[in-house]
Amino acid sequence: MLPPWLTEPLWDQSAALLPKRPKFDPAHPLGCHRRRIGDRIVFDKLLQVLRFGCSYEAIADTTCSASTIRNRRDEWMQLGLFTRLKQITLDAYDRIVGLVLDQIAVDGAITKAPGGGEAAGRSPVDRGKQGMKRSGITDGYGIPLGRVLSGANCHDSPLLAPTLDILVGLGPVPDEITVHLDAGYDSAKSRAVLGERGLRGRIAHKGTKAPVQATQRWHVERTHAWQNAFHRLARCYERRISVIGAFFDLADTIITVRSLIRRAWTTHRWDTRPRRRP
Repeated sequence: MLPPWLTEPLWDQSAALLPKRPKFDPAHPLGCHRRRIGDRIVFDKLLQVLRFGCSYEAIADTTCSASTIRNRRDEWMQLGLFTRLKQITLDAYDRIVGLVLDQIAVDGAITKAPGGGEAAGRSPVDRGKQGMKRSGITDGYGIPLGRVLSGANCHDSPLLAPTLDILVGLGPVPDEITVHLDAGYDSAKSRAVLGERGLRGRIAHKGTKAPVQATQRWHVERTHAWQNAFHRLARCYERRISVIGAFFDLADTIITVRSLIRRAWTTHRWDTRPRRRP
């Protein structure tokens, strides 16, 4: 499970974004009903589902049922909780540490999707089984800025344009941005996509060994590894893209908060600061 120094700030910010709810359902015809399951309990259950990749039924117990977890998850998605939580975290990181937006990296990663769904396709690296591809974009340190989901049979190159469009929602960005890409983007089409957006590309060339032309794109590869540590994303059984995106937003929030605490540990002091560097 995630340590308290990481889960507590996540919950504190989430609780501030959630509306006040009555303990009992006021629409019940008899004026009485079972108490509403606490949001903190459901939040911890969702973190466990994300981290361990288990089913809702496996993580349910006497404190919270699987149906409650799903219903509260959908309710929070409609409120935009996970999207807002991620944006607040990015803003805090940018204010305290600073996002490295003049050097960004884009790369794709294929994971398993045994349940199929809207973001699944035949995987070219897993004997045609159902798989999911995510085209992720990170800053120069590896902080996840967003992703585009598609089937595993989709090539990285067509996903470059919608992935770069994520930069539009970040607000003011540097005038000169270098995009680090691997050899899968070594084509005239990818360079045209970069040129249309006024971006400079540093693309690995096909046929040249990777260690010789290794650039700063390893940051996005490391971020993929961080995301795959959440087993719900590495082996995804969710069928709706909206649900998958919500779990990705939650995972990206955790990664950003963890990086923020680690990097601010040596430069800032606060009451709940861990005694040792995380």
